[in-house]
Amino acid sequence: MTDAARLKARLVKALDPAGGAGAEVAARSDFDLNPGAERPARQLRPAAVLILIIAEGEEPRVLMTRRSDSLASHTGQIAFPGGRLDPGETVVEAALREAREEVALSLEGIEVLGLADRYETGTGFLVTPVVAWVTAAPRTEPNPEEVAEVFEVPWAFLMDSANHRQDHYELEGQPRRYFWAMPYGERYIWGVTAGILRALHDRLDGGKDEAAA
Repeated sequence: MTDAARLKARLVKALDPAGGAGAEVAARSDFDLNPGAERPARQLRPAAVLILIIAEGEEPRVLMTRRSDSLASHTGQIAFPGGRLDPGETVVEAALREAREEVALSLEGIEVLGLADRYETGTGFLVTPVVAWVTAAPRTEPNPEEVAEVFEVPWAFLMDSANHRQDHYELEGQPRRYFWAMPYGERYIWGVTAGILRALHDRLDGGKDEAAA
């Protein structure tokens, strides 16, 4: 069995089945590193992101985007393709639709492997990561209204806890807020995107590094 085949089998074993709409309760959140922060009672809005693993060449890579600077929020941040669910959609349908809309991703050859831990964002979304697999790098074309850049990051880099760190920010009059960050060259992967990746790392690793800084 090749390294890629072993990784694929490991993912399928670790992930939740892809069928259905996903759980309604978050397993991880922006509040994990900030246990003292106020967590409002609210109805979370369902969303989904696509973690596409490209198993081509010497090492698998993950498709990521840099959000457009013209967006109303989260401008310029590193993200997965994704967004909120439309009425009647499953999380898988939403993740694939958003990937088509954001980066014109062709679905040819893409295999959905399963669902990772649901993640509650500080802005009130319940995000389900949909993990998918493809054996040839797909053609992409960013929608300039939403995406400034499409790029790939080595899977091994993202899953190496040595590349994970807890950074923080402070707003005037508010407590310090911590978040996961995974700087990759000139790109700063942080916040929800890094939190989702950290949760996937812990799930594959049996959670033994979950409390590590």
